[in-house]
Amino acid sequence: MSVNLSAPDPKTIFPVPGVLLGTAEGGIRKAGRRDVMVMRFDEGTQVAGVFTRNRFAAAPVQVCRAHQAIGTDVRALIVNTGIANAGTGAIGLNDARRTCAELAAVSGCRTEEVLVFSTGVIMEPLPMDRLLKAIPAAVADCAPEHWIDASKAIMTTDTVNKCVSTKAMIGEARITVTGMTKGAGMIEPRMATMLGFLATDAAVAGDVLRVVVKRVADKSFNRITVDGDTSTNDSFVIAATGRAQMEPIVSLEDPRLEALVQVLTSVAQTLSQNMIRDGEGATKFITIDVEEARTPEEALQVAYAVAHSPLVKTAFFASDPNLGRILAAVGNARVEDLDSGRVNLWLDEVWVAKDGGRHPDYREEDGVRVMAKPEINVRIALGRGTASETVWTSDLSHEYVTINADYRS
Repeated sequence: MSVNLSAPDPKTIFPVPGVLLGTAEGGIRKAGRRDVMVMRFDEGTQVAGVFTRNRFAAAPVQVCRAHQAIGTDVRALIVNTGIANAGTGAIGLNDARRTCAELAAVSGCRTEEVLVFSTGVIMEPLPMDRLLKAIPAAVADCAPEHWIDASKAIMTTDTVNKCVSTKAMIGEARITVTGMTKGAGMIEPRMATMLGFLATDAAVAGDVLRVVVKRVADKSFNRITVDGDTSTNDSFVIAATGRAQMEPIVSLEDPRLEALVQVLTSVAQTLSQNMIRDGEGATKFITIDVEEARTPEEALQVAYAVAHSPLVKTAFFASDPNLGRILAAVGNARVEDLDSGRVNLWLDEVWVAKDGGRHPDYREEDGVRVMAKPEINVRIALGRGTASETVWTSDLSHEYVTINADYRS
């Protein structure tokens, strides 16, 4: 089940010059499905990533960080689904390095020029014989138009593959941006998503791209939450091949940079919101806007308190206008010296709470009408300042429990 989300139309997905994608059947956990994906990049491509803050970071995350720290170019990346290679100790690290080495050998590059990603069940070893065997097949399958197949190959509990593409003008140059992501559970923004990959043919210096990827993540993947759990494998990467006909952006002061960030953020926001729409067991897509906060951090603190409250999330699932739960969550956000008498609350256009209490014109039937919708906007005004932030989340359903109870089955 997903909320107003359908599979991407292949006609709307554009190849990115300088990027090839291929998939193969590795039989990592299930036979008969493509569960290994490879992306290859032209020489000179700049790649920057942000990764999970979970202290139990998976072996692939540790290897990616090490390779990124070297500062070398990235010529390829590989993803396997089914097994996360997390909680696997030294053996897992060795397996991640072997995976990089094999792809490097097949691709004709150095091991340090490969990034590796895994997603799936934690604390299970990778079947390395099957994974290594699938790598040459995935490389042989590489083609510039294989984005849809690649987005399907990285899925786990997703019900819909997620792939978005656009073209835009940056200065005098026309660029392409295409991205894909996977994730439906264990999503909470202490980095971002489960796995997300964006590619563009824009020309951007590596040190600039490292700033850009963090800015993009902070306005997209770092603003979503399904269940408040941060995965061991969260990774978000942007690759810039430089194939567009443009002078490279080599400075943070370049006037074209803001336009590029906006285009990348737009694609990333759509992808991240699609993960919420496809959240495990989700029946509602909920936007939480917090305004009139003293600082952006305070606004996020309140938004996440509401988004993570099981009582709030189950009320949305039941379409139950038990809206005192939202006010209770705001009060539980631990905002020092919050004056509850200045808090206002809206559901869509319905003014529910005024100055900390039930609005005198609020009617229960209006709350029922809004709560029955598949998409709902919660707007909270704290009456403390001018800062505002937005978080996207989902409800909490019976199906979420079923999916996660049966995940290893």
